[in-house]
Amino acid sequence: MATTEHSPDYSANIYEGKQDQMLRVSAVLEKMGFIPKELIQHEITWFYNNLGIDDMYFMLENDETIANHILALYGAQVSSFSQSNSELDINLEKESEDGAVFIHTSLPGVSEIQGPQHERRIDDNYLDISTPAKAYRLESYRSRGTVSEKLKAQLRCYFITRCDFVNAEPTGDQLRDIQQVSDRTFLGKATPNTLEAYQKVIGHVLDRSGPVLELHEIPNSRERRLIIGYRQGSTQHFFSAMSDLYHYYDLYSTRKYCENFSNGVTILSLYLNPLTNSKSPPIEHTIQQVLKEASLIYCIPSTPLQPLFQRNELSVQETTYGYVGWIFAQHFLNRLGSEYTTLAGALDSSDPHHIEVLDKIKKRLRIDTFTREYILDILLRYPELIKLLYVNFAMVHYVNPTADSSLKPTLSYQRLQAGKALTDDELLDKIRRTTTNSHEFMVFESLFTFNRHVLKTNMYQPTKVALSFRLNPAFLPDIEYPTPLYGMFLVVASEFRAFHLRFRDVARGGIRVIRSRNKEAYSINLRSLFDENYGLAATQQRKNKDIPEGGSKGTILLDFNQQDKSRVAFEKYVDSVLDLLLDGQTPGIKEKIVDLYGKPEILFFGPDEGTADFMDWASQHARRRGATFWKAFTTGKSQALGGIRHDIVGATTRSVHQYVLGILRKQGLKEDQVTKVQTGGPDGDLGSNEIKISHDKTLAVVDGSGVLYDPVGIDRTELTRLATARRMISDFDVAKLSAQGFRVLVDEYRVKLPNGTVVPDGFTFRNEFHLNPLCRAQFFVPCGGRPESVDMTNVHKMFDADGNPRFQYVVEGANLFFTQEARLRLEKAGIVVFKDASANKGGVTCSSMEVLAALAFDDTTFERDMMVRDPASPPTFYASYVKAVQQVIERNAELEFECLWREQKRTGKPRSILSDDLSVAVVKLNEELQHTTLWDDVALRHVVLSEALPKLLIDTLGMDNILARVPEAYTRAIFGAYLASRFVYKYGTEPSQFAFFEFMTPYFQKLSEVQ
Repeated sequence: MATTEHSPDYSANIYEGKQDQMLRVSAVLEKMGFIPKELIQHEITWFYNNLGIDDMYFMLENDETIANHILALYGAQVSSFSQSNSELDINLEKESEDGAVFIHTSLPGVSEIQGPQHERRIDDNYLDISTPAKAYRLESYRSRGTVSEKLKAQLRCYFITRCDFVNAEPTGDQLRDIQQVSDRTFLGKATPNTLEAYQKVIGHVLDRSGPVLELHEIPNSRERRLIIGYRQGSTQHFFSAMSDLYHYYDLYSTRKYCENFSNGVTILSLYLNPLTNSKSPPIEHTIQQVLKEASLIYCIPSTPLQPLFQRNELSVQETTYGYVGWIFAQHFLNRLGSEYTTLAGALDSSDPHHIEVLDKIKKRLRIDTFTREYILDILLRYPELIKLLYVNFAMVHYVNPTADSSLKPTLSYQRLQAGKALTDDELLDKIRRTTTNSHEFMVFESLFTFNRHVLKTNMYQPTKVALSFRLNPAFLPDIEYPTPLYGMFLVVASEFRAFHLRFRDVARGGIRVIRSRNKEAYSINLRSLFDENYGLAATQQRKNKDIPEGGSKGTILLDFNQQDKSRVAFEKYVDSVLDLLLDGQTPGIKEKIVDLYGKPEILFFGPDEGTADFMDWASQHARRRGATFWKAFTTGKSQALGGIRHDIVGATTRSVHQYVLGILRKQGLKEDQVTKVQTGGPDGDLGSNEIKISHDKTLAVVDGSGVLYDPVGIDRTELTRLATARRMISDFDVAKLSAQGFRVLVDEYRVKLPNGTVVPDGFTFRNEFHLNPLCRAQFFVPCGGRPESVDMTNVHKMFDADGNPRFQYVVEGANLFFTQEARLRLEKAGIVVFKDASANKGGVTCSSMEVLAALAFDDTTFERDMMVRDPASPPTFYASYVKAVQQVIERNAELEFECLWREQKRTGKPRSILSDDLSVAVVKLNEELQHTTLWDDVALRHVVLSEALPKLLIDTLGMDNILARVPEAYTRAIFGAYLASRFVYKYGTEPSQFAFFEFMTPYFQKLSEVQ
């Protein structure tokens, strides 16, 4: 007789009404008439007693369902008997809104992938939740006995029930009280031992990111209890993936529990045993391996390479490595060929039209030559090469913590079940001899390139939320990426893939989340992800000419099926990057990693599309992780954390609008008499502030919800109302439009405009309105929109049929809205264009000054002078500092505008080119000045910094305190950036050989006065 035993961790399920239920079920079966009357009692006894089904099943199911299951099993027995070699296969299931029951035959140690795959359905339908309101709890049991004397198979039972929480909405201290946040059934069954263990795990989960893993021994048994806690919605398919993991190591489970709590915590409890006939190492070793690899499974529960793992052809580490290699190959496989290099060399690299043509060819070649599917197919053909490449990777980055620190790092035998590791030359030769054509070789060569350029990784950290890799970007081809990157991070998780790129050691830029409307958009975003990131960081580098930080940018591409996981993805991105910045500085949680970079580094993150509300969390998380740089880690934080929010102070808009005002001033125009079109609506930072700060006649506004248009001018009062409330134009009161005005939303179809034109599709109309003949005004100010909205293929649509441009002035507020060729085409037609790198730099100035204050203050004075507890009454210093920031933004924008206007008059060059020339000149001179003897002159250094640093900061903290607290690399960058920008703004991009001496003379005079 099969039985199910329980340890003291959960009280046994005992159904007192079992005997009465058996009588009722017998009556139902007799009424059905399918089973002979004389056999009914035998079948019921076998089902209730011999199969070893847990009593929970009988407590949950009604008489009719149990009768149907017995009837199904009777039919399976008849079928098995009629086929002498057939085994009895039991598969019972029932699902409803309140839960489910699954029962099937299962051989110990055999992965569920070979069975009915109930666990994957359970993950999809019940356990992969993001809110406690949809939570279920699970109990799963394996019978001790077998289905029959002939078979060794046991029964695996799954019981899923909807949670009934004691307190569905806990707050404050209740969030940490297991008695408050638990399901009532769980509280009734869990022993004090389990409650104590789970209470501890809940506390750890709430205090940190990533999974919490604990191992418990069962007294007088080889069985081990593995408890894993994590935040709900932070991983997918984890329950089924863990089954694949322990089966790989020849373990099987007797019982499994998954408990969800109303505070957003999930705890999985597995009772694991070794197979009796297994030749694997003792459970003491294999369970430790499962414990370590659970964090890998948590980060990436399943990949397209999963079949190789399920067939035991690859281990978890090898599968994960292969997946990361697949992603790397998609973005960096050198697939352009010698023909592209020849063509690039033959064309004029200074001609923007040629550059854009090459860019289009590059994108087409990448799409057509190596698709994601083609690369994956090649990888799946050669698991033995993935193994060898993984060994090559792990020999560098995996450190056995038990190894003698004086010896070369060694590898545990479970991580590498391979022979001698090959040298680089031997490995390349092996790849060459194993693959059958050049394409296959190129795919595996790209994984080898990945190995050669990883400087550090968190892949072997015992707890992590995503995989992060610090790469040396030297592998990037110069012909495609002419400006060398300084640093590069790749981050991979189940919800996203991401990059962080920077052009200097001290660099800052925003983190952008990229969503995809449909699968086609996702494919496009995926192919362009790195190039878009590189372009944004390069723009930031040019934009940051006035400030000490160089340009950087982060992009997070959400997987197509994870479009609602922006917050989860951002938090994983930040935590995994911190793993590499802090390098094991969380004792007991993080271990030291192999660091081939060998120097401390700090990244500065800022807000961007989809992340503006996450900056507070990132700063505080860095503080919890022990980062000394937490105050400066993110910019755009809330005022309560000492942040200077761009939207509140209008940082970006103040810069953009200075260019509008500059044009009005030079052309003798009055703002209230000019017309304007803007993309980016009243719900956005730049768009809302542009509406509030301007006084023009706005004819059209385009935002995420649609198009708002009125040829006589949109009602300014109503537009300002939306901008103040940060609402989209979908909330605009259309009664305030003129008879010729209209609003078309993205979800509308066949809309008839006042002029009789019918708009077939509101979404397409919104995306292309800036190219529509109706879209015309004196000024065009893009404050939002996707990169390359206007390129050489559609720029002609910004002209009338007779060739006349529909705008006279363009101030590019949105990053990369135009390609360079499009800008030059507009300028050639006589349009005054100021590109993004010049106009849109107020935000970076604001963020830089926020970083400076965070670095200059100690924690105590920072809390006193920079943290705003009451927005209506901020600290005196904070209020004054914000005004100083606004003044610096406007002054820097005015200086660059005047220089560009003057240089265009002098040289006749397009402003779009002059903007780049100006940036290059400032950046180049900045680098040179930081490493000249001028910096070594301490007295001169103080004279320059006393002018470059905000006077308010110096008066409050004193120069000595500032220099003592701010890293020298940062103050050196301030010194260089200030002198370089002021010199170039005054003397232009082609100064005389005596200009710099003339420029520095006043500083030397001040120096002599001080001395």
